[in-house]
Amino acid sequence: MSSAGRVSAYRARMRAAGLRPVQVWVPDVRSDSFAAQARTQAARIADAAAHSDDMQFVEAISSSWDE
Repeated sequence: MSSAGRVSAYRARMRAAGLRPVQVWVPDVRSDSFAAQARTQAARIADAAAHSDDMQFVEAISSSWDE
């Protein structure tokens, strides 16, 4: 059986099992723009300590899961 035939049979079995194919697009982690964005976001997270009063406010107005 050719590889195309095996793929076709596999997909037919999956569909018969009630599944369907889904295509998912994700960021290319190898790109320069991804690395730049990751550095920017990491710097913002590192800088979050300077804005800790924001998190204290959020925690003060939030209820715990136990309540």
